[in-house]
Amino acid sequence: MLEFDNVSKSFWTGTRRKVILDQVSFRVELGTSLGILAPNGTGKTTLINMMAGLEKPDEGVIRRECRVSFPMGFTGGVSGKLSALENARYIAKIYGMDPDYVEAYCKWLCGLGEYFDQPLATYSAGMRSRFTFSLMLALDFDMYLIDEGMPASTDVEFNEKAGSILKEKLRTTTLVIVSHSSSVLEKFAQQAAVLLNGQLYMFESLEEAKQLYDYESQG
Repeated sequence: MLEFDNVSKSFWTGTRRKVILDQVSFRVELGTSLGILAPNGTGKTTLINMMAGLEKPDEGVIRRECRVSFPMGFTGGVSGKLSALENARYIAKIYGMDPDYVEAYCKWLCGLGEYFDQPLATYSAGMRSRFTFSLMLALDFDMYLIDEGMPASTDVEFNEKAGSILKEKLRTTTLVIVSHSSSVLEKFAQQAAVLLNGQLYMFESLEEAKQLYDYESQG
């Protein structure tokens, strides 16, 4: 279970205070994947980072009673000075997993060839994304986080293979995905929410969430 209890978060932009969340409370239960619709600029990445524990709330409490992943595509947890091999083994130890297994899994899935032994600083954005996505899938989590706005791989073969693995994992795990497009959420979400003006409106179905989202977008 992942729970936000009266959570507030805002930033000073230099000219005004941008409110991401204003005393928001909601809960994501294991077994019920959640899709969150949010217009660009409303704080999608900040919300996902807070779920992962990468950013702290200004007020309120975030409770994690399960193993929550880092956001798909997040590169802040890996070192550009280290190779993919070294990063995979280091992260495996942090999460208490077998370094040999995580290294072999990542090497097989990301398909970087000889670059797997090169520093991540030499990678393109797409290569880094392939590695971090592979790393996330190599680790065991109860809840996976996806921020659609993060860099994605353009490698079709990798996307098909990784997408198939993620789909299989979702049979026994839970997904939280944030996007500005309802079509992206249709494939995964059983429950939906809309992030608007610092509030998160929860709905039982994506169709209900789309009605509010479309109305606000047109207004």
